[in-house]
Amino acid sequence: MARLARMCFQTFVTLLLALGFMKAAGAEPLPWKLVWADEFDGPKLDYSKWAVEENAHGGGNGELQFFVERPENVRVENGQLVIEARKESFSLSGQTRQFTSARIRTKHRADWKYCRVEVRAKLPTGRGLWPAIWMLPTENKYGGWAASGEIDIMELVGHEPNTVHGTLHYGSKWPKNLHTGQPFVLAKGTFAEDYHVFAMEWEPDAIRWYVDGVLTQTQTKWHSDGGPFPAPFDQPFYLILNLSVGGQWPGPPDAKTVFPQRMLVDYVRVYQRTP
Repeated sequence: MARLARMCFQTFVTLLLALGFMKAAGAEPLPWKLVWADEFDGPKLDYSKWAVEENAHGGGNGELQFFVERPENVRVENGQLVIEARKESFSLSGQTRQFTSARIRTKHRADWKYCRVEVRAKLPTGRGLWPAIWMLPTENKYGGWAASGEIDIMELVGHEPNTVHGTLHYGSKWPKNLHTGQPFVLAKGTFAEDYHVFAMEWEPDAIRWYVDGVLTQTQTKWHSDGGPFPAPFDQPFYLILNLSVGGQWPGPPDAKTVFPQRMLVDYVRVYQRTP
């Protein structure tokens, strides 16, 4: 009976391998397949892929901008997305701010669980500027931020234009949340001088960051008060692109910060493992 059970199990595993549901021990990972992309080749932003936020809430970070939906701040031109921060007084719905900018997201349009994200972008420079490429959970299954997680693919503070950061936020709800990550410093020049490809690979037991194809860090340890590992990074997340002004991390702009400043995005591509 035991021999028969082993034979049946081996046959079952062989069938799963043949159908592609399992990988043999030591086998190469299944390849990444493109599942979603925006090349920004059209005349305007594709609203089937992106929503534009409008708010003056400061993002919970004491930011100074008003995120608005208008061509001065977010547009597609010359085959690229332009997110532009401007120094100007702007009022809407009883709120007034002295800077404007934009934030776009795929929420309610596209989200993914386990994926590779690639963004080719050219970043702004100057104190008080804070471009970011990041992800948030579609549903806060494990509780409020950051118990349900946040994945920061790329962040830069403008007074350090040669350094980008990749970070995970997890653990408990604020203010008992945790974050872990490492910076990456260019050997020469700044991220404002040319385009660079920022990538993140998210799998059940590891999250990896890349700049121009170079692996910059790997994280394998995280947790959530709301559930067992790999929570909170076992749920669908959506993508966000924005350019903030000011905030607790970069601080406010100074007299040397030139406006307007732009975050230019050549493409956004999302891949998943072939099933």
